[in-house]
Amino acid sequence: MHLARAQKATGAEAVETVPPAVDLVLGASACCLACVFTNPLEVVKTRLQLQGELQARGTYPQPYRGFMASVAAVARADGLWGLQKGLAAGLLYQGLMNGVRFYCYSLACQAGLTQQPGGTVVAGAVAGALGAFVGSPAYLIKTQLQAQTVAAMAVGHQHNHQTVLGALETIWRQQGLLGLWQGVGGAVPRVMVGSAAQLATFTSAKAWVQKQQWLPEDSWLVALAGGMISSIAVVVVMTPFDVVSTRLYNQPVDRAGRVTLWGLTDCMVKIWRQEGPLALYKGLGPAYLRLGPHTILSMLFWDELRKLAGRAQHQGT
Repeated sequence: MHLARAQKATGAEAVETVPPAVDLVLGASACCLACVFTNPLEVVKTRLQLQGELQARGTYPQPYRGFMASVAAVARADGLWGLQKGLAAGLLYQGLMNGVRFYCYSLACQAGLTQQPGGTVVAGAVAGALGAFVGSPAYLIKTQLQAQTVAAMAVGHQHNHQTVLGALETIWRQQGLLGLWQGVGGAVPRVMVGSAAQLATFTSAKAWVQKQQWLPEDSWLVALAGGMISSIAVVVVMTPFDVVSTRLYNQPVDRAGRVTLWGLTDCMVKIWRQEGPLALYKGLGPAYLRLGPHTILSMLFWDELRKLAGRAQHQGT
């Protein structure tokens, strides 16, 4: 049985199915659409998370202070288009990561794994891990491009890439193939917890909203409400991993392949000791403003596109 959505219809149930391959295309498309709107928030979040890296609070300059002031700071330093830095790499990442993620999750639903106790969480986590691994090189380049700015406003290491292809070439030449997966040890747990929280809470929240019968069952507002609830859970569990992932992706690598931060645990411990535990929630405001709308928009787009695809398939049979 394909990933299905059951609809009540005059005493009977009509089931529309969407094959996993269609979910791949729809999931990737939905998240790319969401990325266009939320990328400026990702730029601000990246700068805030890199600010004061491994330095005690109060001992470093803060060119970025709060959400609105940070947006204005980015626009002044890089121009309005600077708020869309890394967009091409971001779209590539969303397409790769979410295409794989939704495809694998759809396969799990098709196999009936999500009907088992805890199956939704496990399927979401595994699908997210696979997607994060495939999309990791794109996220690496996106992070490094978004961190780049003029010297007076720079936070974190400046890699000085010009384009996505130029960045790929530079990393390949200097670090080899494995260099493109620098930071994947932080990215996989990040997306695992975020994906598990998003897919599990969205499915549950949407079913709960439908059960309350506050909204018409077929209304897009049901998916919107589910996405709003889901986004809170995603931000709470994902932000510490997000901070770590940003640090791992942006750190410099010397000619001998040495780095400052050696993986997820080492990075978390160093942040906790040198910056304090609250540093793991740096950029929380922009993270919610970015992840919240991104979760809402991507899940809403995905849900609505699946409805259209399911109806088209139903009419064609």
